[in-house]
Amino acid sequence: MRHMWRWFGPHDKCRIEDIEQSGALGVVSALHHLPNGVVWRPQEIALRKQQVAHRSNGEPSTLRWDVVESLPVSEDIKKQNGDWREHVEAYKQSLRNLACAGIEIVCYNFMPVLDWTRTALRWRVRNGATCMRFDIHDFAAFDIHILRREGAARDFDREVVEEAARRHAAMSDEAQQVLARSVTMGLPGSTESMDLARVREHLAAYGPITPARLRRHLTDFLQQVVPVAEEVGIRLCCHPDDPPFPLLGLPRVMSTADDYATILEAVDSPANGMTLCSGSLGARPDNDLPAIMDHFGSKVHFLHLRNVKRDTEALVGSFYEAEHLEGDTDMVALIASVLREEMRRRGEGRTDAEIPMRPDHGQEIVDDLGRGGQPGYPIVGRLRGLAELRGIERALASTRAYVLQSG
Repeated sequence: MRHMWRWFGPHDKCRIEDIEQSGALGVVSALHHLPNGVVWRPQEIALRKQQVAHRSNGEPSTLRWDVVESLPVSEDIKKQNGDWREHVEAYKQSLRNLACAGIEIVCYNFMPVLDWTRTALRWRVRNGATCMRFDIHDFAAFDIHILRREGAARDFDREVVEEAARRHAAMSDEAQQVLARSVTMGLPGSTESMDLARVREHLAAYGPITPARLRRHLTDFLQQVVPVAEEVGIRLCCHPDDPPFPLLGLPRVMSTADDYATILEAVDSPANGMTLCSGSLGARPDNDLPAIMDHFGSKVHFLHLRNVKRDTEALVGSFYEAEHLEGDTDMVALIASVLREEMRRRGEGRTDAEIPMRPDHGQEIVDDLGRGGQPGYPIVGRLRGLAELRGIERALASTRAYVLQSG
């Protein structure tokens, strides 16, 4: 695996020289300051490359910008209304411009409205560390009593509705505001945030869009942009829904292995691939991560290795961001599957045999606590995660027989 590190730009509390010291070989970044739907112009791309290539004191770094996460798909494209056709053309031109800058991997997602969703951004675990959490009861309290979405209570089990009512009744105004901000935070690093009125407006616009229709819109989008990606040598990789089940009455179409099979078969191309996020997919107990890697390995262009701990084995339920080796996903088995795929690619002579991976999320520990960094992206917590993942990889690579046998 090629070890990477996510960086949100010059405002990120993690500096380029800090990333170098982590042992990461490249940077995952995006132009978060640009609105969705506009062209990423060459000068903006060149500036971000220059920022990655230099330490904060101006000295050259050893890093380069290797992966884009994310080139956002606008809500107009997802809904196929408004300026969606112009946004698709802008997306194509952005791919061309990125390719000219030497970038070959572009991660995106197709989640309606909120992108990833959590109910707590700094939830304290027993040892004093903090992490992100999704609590189904708190989310129901938000949906039913704070957002007051029509018909929301029908989307939850009776026990959840009753507990949500109890929790909401005990919340102060400040606690309700904190919950609402946590749920509507949106995409990491994004400058676009939404108040409740804007969320309601988006939900109303999605009213007639079923899962089948949203899946068709994704296929339509890929049928237009994948040929451009093929032409310029870019590999697109779709990130799974997070969490991988419906929220707010909105459709979700990238939550399971079957979802990925549908999209990858509908637009069958080396340029149409998958971001395997073990944390997002791992929030569902019916997603077998090593099996998913074994099945889709040839189309996995990017890896997010993180772990979650589920409260129950319900398909729709609560979970928190666990330490990288301590959640419900067998990380040893998953990395063994990744190494098997990389060996297979080398045997075929593929130039992309080394799959880029970044340690995703993790817990805030030691100096992370009180730093006020990007929620979900602690410096020390990710350093620990990368060290643990690198240790597994090194140990498995030195016992090649285990990797082959476990397949």
